[in-house]
Amino acid sequence: MLKLILSILLILNFISIPSFSCPIHQKHALLDFKSTLTAIYNSKYPVKFVKLDSWNPASNCCTWERVNCSRTGSVTELHLYEVAYPPLPYLVPVSISSEILSPIFRIRSLESLDISYNYFEGEIPGDGFGNLTKLLHLDMRYNNFNGSIPSQLFQLTNLRYLDMCSNNLEGKLGPELGSFRKLTTLRLYNNRFQGPIPAQLFELESLRDLDLGDNNLGGRLSPEIGKLRNLESLFLDSTNFLQGKIPEEIGNLTKLRDFSLYNNSFSGGIPSSIANLTKLESLDLSVNSLSLEIPTFIGRLTNLYSLALWSNQLTGPIPSSIGRLTNLTSLYLRSNQLTGPTPSSIGRLTNLFSLALWSNQLTGPIPSSIGRLTNLTSLDLSSNQFTGPIPSSVQNLSKLESLWLSNNMLAGEIPNWLFKIRTLKEIYIGGKGSKLIWNNTTKVDPRCSLQEISMPSCGISGKIPEWISSQKELRFLDLSGNKLEGRFPHWLAEMNNISSMVLSGNNLSGQIPPRLFISSSLAVLDLSRNNFSGELPENIGNATKISYLVVSENNFSGLIPKSISNLKRLSVLDLSRNKFSGDNLPVLNKFSGGSLPVLNKFYLDLSNNDLSGKIPTNFPKGTEILYLGGNKFSGSLPLNLTKLVNLRVLDLHNSIITGNLQDILFKFPTSLEILILRNTSLNGFIRNNISKCTSLRILDLSGNNLTGSIPRQMGNLAIMNMSASPNPISRSTGDLDEDLLQDLIVNWKNSSQRLHNVHFYVLLDLSGNNISGEIPASLGNLKALKQLNISHNKISGNIPLSFGNLESIESLDVSHNELSGSIPQSLDQLGQLSVLDVSYNMLTGKIPRGGQMDTMNELRYFQNNSGLCGMQINITCPEDIPPSEERDEEEEDLSWICWEGTWIGFPIGFFSTILIMGYLLNFIRLFKIW
Repeated sequence: MLKLILSILLILNFISIPSFSCPIHQKHALLDFKSTLTAIYNSKYPVKFVKLDSWNPASNCCTWERVNCSRTGSVTELHLYEVAYPPLPYLVPVSISSEILSPIFRIRSLESLDISYNYFEGEIPGDGFGNLTKLLHLDMRYNNFNGSIPSQLFQLTNLRYLDMCSNNLEGKLGPELGSFRKLTTLRLYNNRFQGPIPAQLFELESLRDLDLGDNNLGGRLSPEIGKLRNLESLFLDSTNFLQGKIPEEIGNLTKLRDFSLYNNSFSGGIPSSIANLTKLESLDLSVNSLSLEIPTFIGRLTNLYSLALWSNQLTGPIPSSIGRLTNLTSLYLRSNQLTGPTPSSIGRLTNLFSLALWSNQLTGPIPSSIGRLTNLTSLDLSSNQFTGPIPSSVQNLSKLESLWLSNNMLAGEIPNWLFKIRTLKEIYIGGKGSKLIWNNTTKVDPRCSLQEISMPSCGISGKIPEWISSQKELRFLDLSGNKLEGRFPHWLAEMNNISSMVLSGNNLSGQIPPRLFISSSLAVLDLSRNNFSGELPENIGNATKISYLVVSENNFSGLIPKSISNLKRLSVLDLSRNKFSGDNLPVLNKFSGGSLPVLNKFYLDLSNNDLSGKIPTNFPKGTEILYLGGNKFSGSLPLNLTKLVNLRVLDLHNSIITGNLQDILFKFPTSLEILILRNTSLNGFIRNNISKCTSLRILDLSGNNLTGSIPRQMGNLAIMNMSASPNPISRSTGDLDEDLLQDLIVNWKNSSQRLHNVHFYVLLDLSGNNISGEIPASLGNLKALKQLNISHNKISGNIPLSFGNLESIESLDVSHNELSGSIPQSLDQLGQLSVLDVSYNMLTGKIPRGGQMDTMNELRYFQNNSGLCGMQINITCPEDIPPSEERDEEEEDLSWICWEGTWIGFPIGFFSTILIMGYLLNFIRLFKIW
């Protein structure tokens, strides 16, 4: 038996066993890929390429890293993710042409290919991928592939997994998607696909994961979505344009765990069928136009750990059933129109980390049950209508890091214990509507290390509280709108970690300590509306990270420091309403952001100072807003201003401008929205090509020496021509704060006013010039106008009938001209009209009745028009007197004449009779004597 075994072993020793090495042509293909990538990599980066060092020509490629083979030795898997990605510190990868993949396409046995995170660029090689007919898994995410999906890719009918996220692919998703019958995962997130979701996609009943988010897909979501009953995750979110109602068939997807329609245009209510999705763990319907109430069935989704319904138009109360969602870790209901009290059942959500209810209309007290949410790290109840005190139970939130209670109607004393929550890093209290009061006698000994303190309008008086100096990690400080006084403390100037400091709207005085600008962190500084004085420190330019500098409405004087030119990151500079002087401004046109790209936006307000000299032009190319009015600038309007291609607002009121309007106006960039040249002694006339100023929505040329007539082309100004809507003008301020536009002062409804919400205003003011001729009927096209003022000119002719089309007009002033004829009846159509001034003209006839015209009863707005009559000025028009009343008046006139004769004749006859009788008596007496 032993001899038999030895014989068998001897025979086996001479039998050859296959080595299962990978085929030589596949090894060569991989080595070709490595060779090309190595050459490119080494030419792009100063470090040597080592990621494929294991790919040794002398070894079996099945033993190489990133390579897997079948039992027979064929290469079946390639894991090339991040293979071309540079190491630290070279974080910006260089794109590599997709042609580098050509050798890979020779390996036809591939079943799994991962080329993600490599920044390969160019079109997807269709012919190459068409060779890989055995592919089951293809991961191409995070590259720079562009163009459309090639048709050859749809021939890979064995695919189970396809991920093409975060590329630059575009075009429409076609019916070819239906060829992937075996697909379980399809991810096309973050591309540029557009058009509707093809119906064939809903035939892929094996799909478990579908992500089409962050594209430009539009149309309605088909009820056919209900066919995908195996879906476990569905993402149609992030800047798509899907609209209409969410189909009820969504409730068929009972296996869903993750569902997001974030950032679309869905409307209507939350469909009741969502109650069927009991396996849901995350639900995100935020940033849509969903309305109606949050349904009570939301409480059935007890597996939810994240619920996001924020930024919709949801109304009504928060349902108490929400307290059943005890697994929730985040609840986001902010930016809706929710009303009523917050249910106490919210205290059952003891797993919550984050609760955001801000920007609603919630009322009543903050429920004390909120103190049971001991896992909370972020609580945001700001911008509601909560009343009462801050509940003492909040101090039980021992893990709380962010507390936002600002802009409510909370009342009472700000509790000292807030600063004893050891984990607290951010506190936002006070603000608009708040009735919270700071006890200025309370000694504060913070146990926390705050990074952000926001306490505006909290009634803090006296000096800036010194306990703030103990907060060594403080980055943000807002004490605006309080009653602070005294000087800027040196200890505050020495807090180098502060990046944002807002002390506006107080009574602080004295000079700004130069130590403040030694900071290497300071980025935002707002000291506006105080009583600071003296000169700005010359070393202000040392704080090179400043991007927002506002010191308006103080008593600063002297020259503007030259070192401001060093603030390369500056995007907002507001020095208005001070006493700065000088005729040589610092050079501001070198702002380049240092190592950052050239700034796209720049805002400058130097208005209402004592600056003089020529109108400055040294502004950055990205300048959007320029307030230079209310100074002593003079000279011609510089052509350099017209080269600011992003300029949106230019205000030069009360400057002395020489030259003619017609030589400069048409040269301004088409981006110009607001132009204020009021009281600038400007000459010339308005050219016919005024309509080329396509973005103009506020034009104030009042108080100048303009002549000529109003060109009919002015009625073609595009923005002013838009039909009325709640907000006809798009907001294009981007990241510039809307408050920055509120320094705009115009003559509004016969008084000088600072405009708020300037985006809503469309104004045209040509008053106080020498303009003549007739009013062109085309001005009636300016349907978005809220104010039209052409008063104090020499305009003649009639008020156009077309003015009845000015559907947004609130103030119409044509006074102090030479207008004749009647006020057109069409003005009764102006439903927004509140001021109509036609005084000092030669108008005649009846003032129209109906609509707002019945409320125009200010006599001064109609005076010095001798021919006007009507109810508004208590003068009856002849045509309003009925014929019967005329006869009565004639009879009354005759009766009056008769009675007048009686009263005159009676005394004459009476006295005549007396005289005659007297004469006769004397005659008889004489006769007797005789």
